[in-house]
Amino acid sequence: MDYINHFTILPKFVFANFRQHETVIPSELPLIQEVTTTLREWSIIWRQLYVVSKIHMFHSVRHMIYDLIEWRSQILSGTLPQDELKELKKKVTAKIDYGNRILDLDLVVRDEDGNILDPEQTSTISLFRAHEIASKQVEERLLEEKSQKQNIDINRQAKFAATPSFALFVNLKNVVCKIGEDAEVLMSLYDPLESKFISENYLVRWSSSGLPKDIDRLHNLRAVFTDLGSKDLKREKISFVCQIVRVGRMELRDNNTRKLTSGLRRPFGVAVMDVTDIINGKVDDEDKQHFIPFQPVAGENDFLQTVINKVIAAKEVNHKGQGLWVTLKLLPGDIHQIRKEFPHLVDRSTAVARKMGFPEIIMPGDVRNDIYVTLVQGDFDKGSKTTAKNVEVTVSVYDEDGKRLENVIFPGAGDDAISEYKSVIYYQVKQPRWFETVKVAIPIEDVNRSHLRFTFRHRSSQDSKDKSEKIFALAFVKLMRYDGTTLRDGEHDLIVYKAEAKKLEDASTYLSLPSTKIELEEKGHATTGKSMQNLGSCTISKDSFQISTLVCSTKLTQNVDLLGLLKWRSNTNLLQQNLRQLMKVDGGEVVKFLQDTLDALFNIMMENSESETFDTLVFDALVFIIGLIADRKFQHFNPVLETYIKKHFSATLAYTKLTKVLRNYVDNAEKPGVTDQLFKAMKALEYIFKFIVRSRILFNQLYENKGEADFMESLLQLFKSINEMMSSVSDQTVMVKVGVSKKNVLALSNNYAVDTIILSLQGPTQRHVQIIMEKLLRTVNRTVISMGRDSELIVSGNFVASMTAILRQMEDYHYAHLIKTFGKMRSDVVDFLMETFIMFKNLIGKNVYPFDWVIMNMMQNKFIIRRDLYGSLHRICYPTVLAEILKISLPPFIFLGAPSFSEELRQHWKEFYLQPIGPTY
Repeated sequence: MDYINHFTILPKFVFANFRQHETVIPSELPLIQEVTTTLREWSIIWRQLYVVSKIHMFHSVRHMIYDLIEWRSQILSGTLPQDELKELKKKVTAKIDYGNRILDLDLVVRDEDGNILDPEQTSTISLFRAHEIASKQVEERLLEEKSQKQNIDINRQAKFAATPSFALFVNLKNVVCKIGEDAEVLMSLYDPLESKFISENYLVRWSSSGLPKDIDRLHNLRAVFTDLGSKDLKREKISFVCQIVRVGRMELRDNNTRKLTSGLRRPFGVAVMDVTDIINGKVDDEDKQHFIPFQPVAGENDFLQTVINKVIAAKEVNHKGQGLWVTLKLLPGDIHQIRKEFPHLVDRSTAVARKMGFPEIIMPGDVRNDIYVTLVQGDFDKGSKTTAKNVEVTVSVYDEDGKRLENVIFPGAGDDAISEYKSVIYYQVKQPRWFETVKVAIPIEDVNRSHLRFTFRHRSSQDSKDKSEKIFALAFVKLMRYDGTTLRDGEHDLIVYKAEAKKLEDASTYLSLPSTKIELEEKGHATTGKSMQNLGSCTISKDSFQISTLVCSTKLTQNVDLLGLLKWRSNTNLLQQNLRQLMKVDGGEVVKFLQDTLDALFNIMMENSESETFDTLVFDALVFIIGLIADRKFQHFNPVLETYIKKHFSATLAYTKLTKVLRNYVDNAEKPGVTDQLFKAMKALEYIFKFIVRSRILFNQLYENKGEADFMESLLQLFKSINEMMSSVSDQTVMVKVGVSKKNVLALSNNYAVDTIILSLQGPTQRHVQIIMEKLLRTVNRTVISMGRDSELIVSGNFVASMTAILRQMEDYHYAHLIKTFGKMRSDVVDFLMETFIMFKNLIGKNVYPFDWVIMNMMQNKFIIRRDLYGSLHRICYPTVLAEILKISLPPFIFLGAPSFSEELRQHWKEFYLQPIGPTY
């Protein structure tokens, strides 16, 4: 162990021989200085661990020291690219924080860039939040280490519990299957209990030679199935399904002497694997290759969906060595997080197959306009033929002028967009069942003019006959309904029209006709009966055809009331009605369009800045949306609202209108009909203030603090109004006061409000702090005493952090003024002092914060024992009483000399405690 004392850390101008009292010259990056100091501190503990024979911990610390030395050298080399350097710094700070925790050292708090926060330059609430984040990160690392020892992936469970979305990574290694022709390998996720696909397809085109058709993708056939959520985790069963569609002749056994039709999509077989254990985390090995046995169709008329269900029901498959080899891994996060955290698995070349439906959280900026179209089934008369037809359905998208929209259909992730999609052909089947899904992605501006067109054609095995076959029928459906909403989700029973092939190609022939049987009934026509009906130049066929659709759009809604608000400029006469109707819309539909809805509300406010006509209705609508997100059902949208406020909100004048409406509600709290809405507004107060403050910040950036005095006065008047309402004893305000006290005034302790209000009060704040002190301080004292140590607000530290933030703003003037407010009644002063001492003893004598939150513990003590307070109390207290307070409040090691702290550290904390203090914000 002697070599420890002689260990030298390069470069030469920084020497750290690990002796206790040597000083590092601060000529390097702050992180390098921190690493050097950490190594010195750990080395002393490392020696002690060896002395007391804690061998396991000794080896753990040694590994951490070696890691830090290696990473320090890499940083000092100056050869790392910026992105690698950034990642390495994160690893270094994470290792230091983890090591400090297992060695029972202080928790270090940092900013987003990993720099240590200076408590003198950081607000109390920001320090508290930084402690929470740092502590959580260290706890996750400890769980990870523990799980590795117990062979239980606890950290993985914690990660998935903390994220609202996850994805399944799939790497296709090989397809071992004798097909004989080119093929399409379509992979997707499937719910066997509901018998439905839950994701898009991942499509790989396979050649007859047994390799991918795109040879450049050999050994790089990777896909990630994204947007899965907690509901998918709760599915009883999830299967990974692979469908193989042969592309070539009608029948493989046909000999080549005749000229045969080629390029036909024919069913070949399926492979199914139960991935429930992988989804649930019971199996997690990204290197393990799974074999998925292949089940061919019994006859080429077997529906692929039927074969899938048969394989799932069967206990085993007679695969004869044929199947797929894949690796699978579940990844936490959305696609952006996954690319960042798992770059070795997912990069820009990895195919992304999205869930058919919205993820549980739709972040602002995630613009999507996808329509999933599934060919379900049909029933086609054989007509003049002796056997049933070999029906092929062609799907395309046309506008109202009959022009086809090019490259808007996606048969699967990993494949290019196409203009026409052709279905699988089932040989001589009267009632084919396809269950084939494609994604249609149309520019938003074209949706209202577009329709889906389905044409039906008989395909012949002989090329000469096939060329003569024309389209025998057509079906269509418009993507936009008459009321401006999009096509409803679900199944649609389409009308199959017959006419001459040339007429069917002309959109004007059929677009004015009903497209579904429901529309036909609405127009008074019968939908049953053997006789065909003539409508114009088209005839309604006896054939039937069903599709299902699912719209996943963040721009196009299926709700008329929400549409009215989103397109409010088109008819401003209905604006008041639209704002009222918004508050009746289903919450699930509102949160899907959260950004657009909020944009619409604030645009209404901004474009009517000279008028107050819509201000109250917009305010009520905003409160409605905030209330939705506060609901347990939609609480996972909280980060979405936070992101919107920070990055997308842009209404610079909203602060004046929001403040005015809120104050108007508070001032009229005792009027009939106001109480309910005011109660809702008070429950939403946290986010209302966030909008107010953000709006004012944006205004300042544009106009350089113009109107600052007016803003400060409006805030002051608002707080006065709230104070007067809270002082009211009328029956009408009882419910409101209960809501305020539970949700906000005490939950000024929920950090944001105190931090925001104090930060917003720039300039002379003495009077503002005085108001807060007069109205809240004694109430806070009594509340803390009555809440007890088990209260969530006490245990979590939120309340104490907020109380410390207020005390930090108080000066000698405030303490002197506080004493004066008691007048000459000495009993009142004694009561107040007793309350204060009891609170100090409860909160300081028994630490609220964890033992390693040294900065927070010191911060709260510092502002409780500051000289301003005791200078004022000395006028009415005996010195022995003050000494008792100091004994309670000051950490024992400052006076008693705890052996675990050096004299330097004790002296540092003495200086930290006893230095003159001024407000720091």
